[in-house]
Amino acid sequence: MSDSKNRSSARTFLFLACGIIVVALVGVWTFKNFNFNRRYTVGQAIDSLNGVQVYYNGMSNVTGRNLTEDNYNLGLKYQCVEFVKRYYYEHLHHKMPDASGNAKDFFDATLPDSTINPKRGLIQYRNSSKTMPAPDDLLIFSGSALNSYGHVAIIARVTENEIEIIQQNPGSVQSVAREITLETFNGNGIFGASGYRVAAESGCQKRG
Repeated sequence: MSDSKNRSSARTFLFLACGIIVVALVGVWTFKNFNFNRRYTVGQAIDSLNGVQVYYNGMSNVTGRNLTEDNYNLGLKYQCVEFVKRYYYEHLHHKMPDASGNAKDFFDATLPDSTINPKRGLIQYRNSSKTMPAPDDLLIFSGSALNSYGHVAIIARVTENEIEIIQQNPGSVQSVAREITLETFNGNGIFGASGYRVAAESGCQKRG
């Protein structure tokens, strides 16, 4: 009798575990693919920075690759990378030497602070850098469990205590404009009193 009960309990636990996994997978798929914001359609302009449009992309749609007239790869429509590279191309007239890569690949963790990232043609700064972020800098987010590709945004405004970023493809429910608090490191022997970092991000890049 005891063995029968144990086998029955084991089967019940197995079915329960499988059910939880299925529900979790369905939930993740729904979160990543369902458009929760019915006010906009994919490809609709919803914001802009210095005349460069930000397009709505729902939950990470892909509608083809955006190439310039001179065949420069801006990225997949309308991912975060596409907006960043289009902004730099149209507003700053900058082409990245390496036109490939996901958002998280924009930051090279092997490079020291305040050095040129040769793949992007931009100066790269770590979170611990003494250099304050500035408008038009790029802010790179690491990958996560829900987004292994990472994320990249443009810094639109900087104050003493925070920055405002503008981004494309943040998801169907998150705003394309977002404020992030700056943290100051005082007297820790590494960054000094003038050291700043952007909370919870990988780092930033700017033009030389």
